[in-house]
Formats: sequence, C-alpha cells, structure tokens
Amino acid sequence: MRYTDLGRTGMRISHLCFGASSLGSVFHETKEAESIKAVEAAVEGGINFIDVSPYYGHYKAETVLGKALRVLPREKYFLSTKVGRYGKDGVNTWDYSAKRATESVFESMERLGVDFIDLINVHDIEFQAALPGGLEKVCNETLPALVELREKGIVGHVGITDLQLENLRWVIDHCAEGTVESVLNFCHYCLNDDKLADFLDYFESKGIGIVNASPLSMGLLSKRGVPDWHPAPKPLVEACARAAEHCESKGYPIEKLAIQYSVSNPRIAGTLFSSANPENVKRNIAWANEEPDWQLVEEVQRIIGDQKRVSWANS
Repeated sequence: MRYTDLGRTGMRISHLCFGASSLGSVFHETKEAESIKAVEAAVEGGINFIDVSPYYGHYKAETVLGKALRVLPREKYFLSTKVGRYGKDGVNTWDYSAKRATESVFESMERLGVDFIDLINVHDIEFQAALPGGLEKVCNETLPALVELREKGIVGHVGITDLQLENLRWVIDHCAEGTVESVLNFCHYCLNDDKLADFLDYFESKGIGIVNASPLSMGLLSKRGVPDWHPAPKPLVEACARAAEHCESKGYPIEKLAIQYSVSNPRIAGTLFSSANPENVKRNIAWANEEPDWQLVEEVQRIIGDQKRVSWANS
C-alpha cells in the first residue's frame, strides 16, 4: 500500500481508501455483520482513510461504521464525514446552515463512537448552489462553522466535496486562504473521465489535498453495468459496456483495470471505493497494489472514444 500526504493536513493516507456508503445499503440491502467485517478487512489490508456521511442510508452508514470502529485501534485510521446532506424516513434533505453543520458534527461523533473527526467535509456543495444564498452560504456560513470546530480541536481538518470541479474551485477562490484543506471529487479520475487532471495544478498551488472517488464511475465501468438511476447519457453507457466486454475477452475484469487506473496518479492522495463485502475489499486491495495493463488502458479508452469526459452533470 502506498501512502501520500493529503495536502498540508499532515495526514498520510493510503492510495486506496474505504468509502462507507455501502454500509448504509445505498446500492442494495446489506448485512451488518458482513459490513463490519468489510471495514476490518480494509484496515487490516493497509487502508487508513475511511469516509462516510450522515446522508448515506440516512444515518445507517455512520451507525454501522461506528460499530465496526469500536473494535479497531483509533490510531489505525483517519476518519472523514460530512455535513449538509441528510435524510429521514426515505426523504432527502439539505441544510447548509452553520447551526445545522455544528449540530451534525456532534451527532456524527455520537453515531461513530469517536470524540474527534480527522476531516469534516461540506457534502456536495452543488446542492447549496441551487438553494437560497447559493455557494456564498458555503463560504460565509457553513465553512466558518467548521473552521470554528477546527480551532476548538473538535475536528482536525476541513474540506469540501462535489461532482462539479468548477464549484470546488469557486468556493476555494472565495474563502480565506487555509479554510479549505482538501477536496473530494468523484467520477472525474477514471477510465472514461480524467477531467480532475486539469485541476491538479490549481489544487496543488493552494496546498489542498485531493481525494478521488468512484473508480467504477458509479457502475459504468463494471461488467454488471449501471443501475437504473444512473444519470449518464445512453451513448456513454453503451461505450462503457463495449469496453467492459473487451476487457472480459482479455480475461482482465474492467473493475480491476478501473481501480488500478484510478489509483495510479501519485498526485492524487487517495481513491475511495465502497463495498460491504469483505472478500471484495480484499480483492480490491490486491488489485490496487498492482500496476495496470497500460496497453489495455489505451484499448479501453479508444473504445470509449468521443464519450470520454462526457459528463452527466449537463445531460
């Protein structure tokens, strides 16, 4: 396992990281005992960065993760969670107010069974962009509340997450220097979309650590294919399906290639994947510790062709 500094936070995180969304049965129903074993397998395999959110499974993921963390030494992992996105009784909610952000941190610590959170993120800031106050509210209210918690030693570091890289840059540009210490972006450093590479110089110039997520592009880069809710346009879905078939014909699962590609850039501190299956966790760790077949990467990207970097944010 390779470890890389996450910006200037002082955290050296594993190049493959564990995302706990699956523990909330976000993708399919999961068993708690197996989920706990998945977390244990991740840490035992060298993963030292775990990311979660109260939104995942509407608090279920944090609750299950908390049970897993109780049997793990605290020094073995860095813990990241989020504020801003929530839900109850199957209904999604958003609240980026300072009051709710502060309350949420303490609620998360209780569910997780910890008295310190290494990294607290404002979750998917694009949703606040569509709410009253826009992204200015993230700069003027949400982030200052989290910085206050950082100054009190309740959280270690502060970050932001979003699908749209432009939103991340806008908030960083409109906040005081040092407010944002890390960014988490998903589906933009994978076989079909490497747009994150265009922003690496910018983030590095600000001393900001970079976390990538969803190496399988939420199912696009998998033999099983995308779930019904996936927002990708049809031509992109079809191109990725052809790429998966090509990898299958080579005896090299596209999931393996996708994970290896996503963790290959040393300028990206870590890449998050999620699974509630301990055997899948062990398999992904083994894959991530191997070099990808770069010839196959080229073949896959030729198959994806003009669908590379096609975003569903504007579809």
